[in-house]
Amino acid sequence: MALIAEERKQIVTKNARHDKDTGSPEVQVALLTARIAEVADHLQGHAKDVHSRRGLLMMVGRRNRLLKYLAVTNPEGYQKLIAKLGLRK
Repeated sequence: MALIAEERKQIVTKNARHDKDTGSPEVQVALLTARIAEVADHLQGHAKDVHSRRGLLMMVGRRNRLLKYLAVTNPEGYQKLIAKLGLRK
């Protein structure tokens, strides 16, 4: 269920602000979005997996907080990220 290192590197390089960037809000939101998609897919087949559902809700909350922070500090970057990841806001 975890992201493979190669997938993680691709996501980081696509959303990084500069070459050494691994922790900016854009990168964190992109990584969380990929993990959320995997867990949501898992829950389609395992509807009674309550522990994974709680983890999913926690990841969605963390992503929302990061997006809120990004919207305040960098509105232009926020709009670009929303469009790139295909999130509804």
